[in-house]
Amino acid sequence: MECVPNFSEGRRPEVIDRIVDAARSVHGVRVLDVHSDEDHNRSVLSLAGIGGALEEATFRAIHAATDLIDLREHSGEHPRVGATDVVPFIPLGDTPMTEAVAAAKRLGERVAAELNIPVYFYEAAAARPERQNLETVRGKGFEELREVIATDEDRTPDVGPRKVHESAGALITGARGALIAYNIYLNTADVRVAKAIAKTVRNSSGGLRYVKGLGLDIPARGQVQISMNLTNFKKTAIHTVFNLVKSEAHAYGVSITESEIVGLVPLQALLDAANYSLRIHNLHDDQILEMKLLEE
Repeated sequence: MECVPNFSEGRRPEVIDRIVDAARSVHGVRVLDVHSDEDHNRSVLSLAGIGGALEEATFRAIHAATDLIDLREHSGEHPRVGATDVVPFIPLGDTPMTEAVAAAKRLGERVAAELNIPVYFYEAAAARPERQNLETVRGKGFEELREVIATDEDRTPDVGPRKVHESAGALITGARGALIAYNIYLNTADVRVAKAIAKTVRNSSGGLRYVKGLGLDIPARGQVQISMNLTNFKKTAIHTVFNLVKSEAHAYGVSITESEIVGLVPLQALLDAANYSLRIHNLHDDQILEMKLLEE
């Protein structure tokens, strides 16, 4: 399986390194990627391993983040409820989704018991139908959750105390398929444009079926960002998203400056984009030099 824990720290390399080292300390687990964003003040790790080893590595990273990150002093553009905000398990190959769900459940129960952090389950691991959607579970973030968790029945954690951890907040974990975290930057500082385009693009507002999106202000760049998750790139391709954002931006008199992928991306998604953009006839991964070398 793969596990992609998101941590609320993207500005202090020494803290990020200690979290990564904690994950690396478990034999049999690979750290495939570390992506840190100073504007979001967030880091995303991509870990891969088998069963208990992957769960142990993830727990150690969460433990380190709990010791090192204080949400009361945290600021960033990305919404969050915890020092470790969200922890999805993703089955790979022939691994069934049920194994990813079981891993998320075990991890959540351990985090609640040993770290005294309230835990919510989402996506395929959701204990309530209304908690399948991450945005619903996260709500307005740590500051709101801190005020309502003890009194609002809709915000009662699935496991753990009915109060946020003083500095580490809460944690959301679950199981899902592979997605692409994809950001597009626009050459304007008007966040209203980004929010309007995000509303047009995302599924929840009537946009593209497999897209979640937010419009964010990125003051350090003097630009705005459409921050998206593409939950099924085979049915909503990355180039489809890019072209729609480009068209909408043009209507507002602005343009795309660049886009970025957070973490890892399936090769097929890039092949699909190359096929579309270059009109290549039936490009396959066995035509790619590096892929052929890996077969040898």
